[in-house]
Amino acid sequence: MTKAENRAAARAYHQEQQRKRNEAARAGAVKADLAELERLRHYLIFGKKAGEPAHELIDAIDDYVEKLTGDRTTLHSHNHRCG
Repeated sequence: MTKAENRAAARAYHQEQQRKRNEAARAGAVKADLAELERLRHYLIFGKKAGEPAHELIDAIDDYVEKLTGDRTTLHSHNHRCG
């Protein structure tokens, strides 16, 4: 392997490692966002005090979760038959 080929291989390896680190960081950020959105969604469904329906906000949260994960039911309860 020539010096130029070795440099190119090292550069490609470095770029792949950087891509993996970026992907892992994004996955962690998405997970943290989903946890906060789940708390907000739970509050809007069960804990709000004003009594006004929050369906528009819940739908907006579900739309955003769908953009992040591709599945709008990610935050929905999956531990019962209706969910």
